[in-house]
Amino acid sequence: MQKGQTAEHSQRDLTLVEAALYVAGRPLDVKELCSVLKTRSKNKTRKLVKLLRREYTSRNTALEILELKDERYVLQLKAGFTPKVRKLVKRPLLSRGPLKTLSYVAYRQPVTQKRVVDVRGHHAYGHIKELKRMGLISREKKGRSTILRTTEYFADYFGLSHNISMLKRQLKNVFEDFSKHEP
Repeated sequence: MQKGQTAEHSQRDLTLVEAALYVAGRPLDVKELCSVLKTRSKNKTRKLVKLLRREYTSRNTALEILELKDERYVLQLKAGFTPKVRKLVKRPLLSRGPLKTLSYVAYRQPVTQKRVVDVRGHHAYGHIKELKRMGLISREKKGRSTILRTTEYFADYFGLSHNISMLKRQLKNVFEDFSKHEP
């Protein structure tokens, strides 16, 4: 391959990584990006993501590519823009009630279903059913209790760590940032 073809090939790979991150709408790990690029070279893939991250930083856009734990990458809106464009979101993933229930489960996990219902009210049974159906939480019977936890899909969807203590710290920061922007 000649030099011009190599540069063209690299640019195509770069745009393919960008397209994958955009379409996924969730964090992708190096293996998934390798699969999209049809390569086994994790180093090549890491270099492409690093280059793309630099491009986004130099462009000074509303979007950013973040590197998360476990070599996962996500293309997302910078936090400062969220309050300004939130009203444009047509249909949120969850309505306010189930979202509050999910937040409680995520922050308090592992937590008993009884505790969630005591705190959130009887309507939480419906929320839990919906969150389970969506794959955002898991239910596990332990004796007479049902223990609730978030799933890996939850962490991926919201760009959070799979490590529970790290996830809780990230959520605490999100809650603090959100409370600063709420009227």
